[in-house]
Amino acid sequence: MTTDPARPDAGQAQAPARADDPLRRVLVRWLRLVTGALIGSGTALLGGVVLVVAGVTMVPTTVWSGTRPALLDWIARRVRGCVGVDRWRLARWLDCEVTDEHGLRRAVAYLLLRLLTGLLGPVVVLAALVGGVGYLVAAVVLVAEIPLANALTSAGLGVAGLYLAGHGTFELAALERWQARRFLGPSDQDRLQQRISELAASRAGVVEAVNDERRRIERDLHDGVQQRLVALGMLLGRARRSQAPERTADLLRQAHEQAQQALSDLREVAWRVYPTVLDESGLAAALETVAERCPVPLRIDYGLASRPTGVLETVAYFVVCEAVTNAAKHATAELITVDITERENVIAVRIEDNGVGGADPGGSGLSGLARRVAAVDGRFDVHSPVGGPTRISAELPC
Repeated sequence: MTTDPARPDAGQAQAPARADDPLRRVLVRWLRLVTGALIGSGTALLGGVVLVVAGVTMVPTTVWSGTRPALLDWIARRVRGCVGVDRWRLARWLDCEVTDEHGLRRAVAYLLLRLLTGLLGPVVVLAALVGGVGYLVAAVVLVAEIPLANALTSAGLGVAGLYLAGHGTFELAALERWQARRFLGPSDQDRLQQRISELAASRAGVVEAVNDERRRIERDLHDGVQQRLVALGMLLGRARRSQAPERTADLLRQAHEQAQQALSDLREVAWRVYPTVLDESGLAAALETVAERCPVPLRIDYGLASRPTGVLETVAYFVVCEAVTNAAKHATAELITVDITERENVIAVRIEDNGVGGADPGGSGLSGLARRVAAVDGRFDVHSPVGGPTRISAELPC
């Protein structure tokens, strides 16, 4: 096993980078929005062309009405194609997810409105940006040739232009998101209803996961500890009835071994229910225990700089533990790797093995993990083609 726990000096080494992170994030976000707005100008122009062509081709249907259904179907496909391209742009550059469950009229209304914001908005933003840069350059270059008051005025206009360009970009993005949600959906009411459905499903999943866990504990106790205790009682009963000292000593020795095995099985069940090391020492130490118990070589790359909350630690631990157990039992793997990192306020857990693959995401173990992850609004994915490798990943929002 190889582990990479967080070093004590990791926070100090990353401190300078963190100081620049807010400014860098704002700049990157602004550049993404500008890119999305420029692409939006192209999609708006494309949508306008489609609407013009649709309007022109609809004119003959006033005379030959028989061609109207086929023509409307052709127009609907083109309109949906334009809206689909814009939906990709919104999701990729503006972080706005909209559904495709909208009618033709709403899509046409959206494309009509996009002609205004898609073509005029970027022009205004770029004009303010170019004007701001121009004024600043003029103030710097001509500061020795023009009065100081004029240079300061030019610099002030440049700063104002840059501010308007930056602020206008964010406002333009907000306007585009509003348009998309207003005409394409989902609306606030739809999102609220969807969220209620997700919470109801995750709550039902948690209840089912708890019931599955209780059944597993009962099965472990019945098949393991209970059977050994029954055997222990039988051995002690035979020892009491035995008249031969040597036979009695042998039976007591067997009873002592059964008691030790029962105690070991009980510890194993208790550890599988919830390991105390997780509360006492954290996720990294608990994963080291998993590696020690695993019969297959296990490599753990632990990259969290700070300890997560107890709920996230528990979910991450059981995702790793169940995935490693399945790989060791069923995948005939020779190596299992576990990678835990944090990025953009999300803890990413990934388990991969080089086994035979073919894991069933609908099985009781993996489906229980999916419900655990869904309970904390996380994402769970299983990729296990026949022949391997198997990759199980979970994203847990902090």
